[in-house]
Amino acid sequence: MNPPLDPGRPDDAVGRLIALALDEDVGPGDRTAEACVTAGARGSGVIFAKETLVVSGISAAARVFRALDPECELEALEGEGEEAGPGDRVLRVRGSMRAILTGERTALNLLQRLCGIATLTRRYASALAGTRTRLLDTRKTTPGMRELEKAAVRAGGGTNHRGALFDGMLVKDNHAAAAGGIGEAVRRARRAAHPLLKVEAEVSTPEQIEEALAAGADMLLLDNLGDEQLRKAVVQVKGRVPLEASGGMTLDRLPRVAATGVDYVSVGALTHSSPSVDLSLMVEGK
Repeated sequence: MNPPLDPGRPDDAVGRLIALALDEDVGPGDRTAEACVTAGARGSGVIFAKETLVVSGISAAARVFRALDPECELEALEGEGEEAGPGDRVLRVRGSMRAILTGERTALNLLQRLCGIATLTRRYASALAGTRTRLLDTRKTTPGMRELEKAAVRAGGGTNHRGALFDGMLVKDNHAAAAGGIGEAVRRARRAAHPLLKVEAEVSTPEQIEEALAAGADMLLLDNLGDEQLRKAVVQVKGRVPLEASGGMTLDRLPRVAATGVDYVSVGALTHSSPSVDLSLMVEGK
C-alpha cells in the first residue's frame, strides 16, 4: 500500500510554489472550464505514464488539486521511487470537475519535471551500482523548487548534498580568491563554523589539497580533475577526509571515477539538465 499523501501547509515552500504556479496559469479564472463545465459538476481524473519513468512528486501534484478543491479525494497509485511504464496510472483525483481541469497542467508540469529528475538520477545511480562511491546532487536547482527536486534525487537513488548555504560550508575558488588563498579561507570558515557544521574545500592541485587539510577542511571537492589525477589525489589524501569528485561526470565515465577510490561523485545535471518525462491526465467521468 502506498503511503498517505502529504497534505503540507499552504505557507510552506511547496504550498507557496503551487500558489505562484496557479496564479500564473489561472489568474482571474479558467475561462474554458468555466464555460464548458457546469458549476458543481463532479468527476474523476487519473494521471498516467506515457513512457518508462521513476515516480516522484505525487504529493506535490496532489496538492495542486487540493488547493483548487479542498474536498477532493486523492489516491496515490504509485509510490515515490517506484518505476512506472507506459499506461501505468500514478495518481487519481475525484472531486470538482472544474478544479480537475483547471489544475491539470500545473500538476503535470510539476510531476513531469520531478519524475524526470528521479528517472535520470536512477540511471546515474545504476552506473555506480556495486561500487562504494555515492551519488550526490548539487544546488543547481530550479529557483523555488529545491525541496521537491532534491526529494526527486532521493527517489531516484541519489544522495543530497547540502540543501542550502546555511546548512554546510563549501569553500570554493572564489572564496579562496577573496580571502587570499584556500588555506586562509578554510581557516576563516573553520573558526566561524558551528562544531557540527562541516567545512568542505574545493581544490584542484596537490598543493591546494595539503593547504586545505592543514587548515582543517573536513572534506575535499576535487574539481574538474581527470581520472588519473583523481587516483593520485586519493593516494595523497590517504583517507584523512572524504573526497568528492565533480565536473564532467558523464554516465559512461562514472564507473572509471568510482574505480579511483573517491567517496562521492556530484552531478549537477541531475537537476539542471534532466529532461521532463511524458505523463497525461485522462478524465474518467462523473
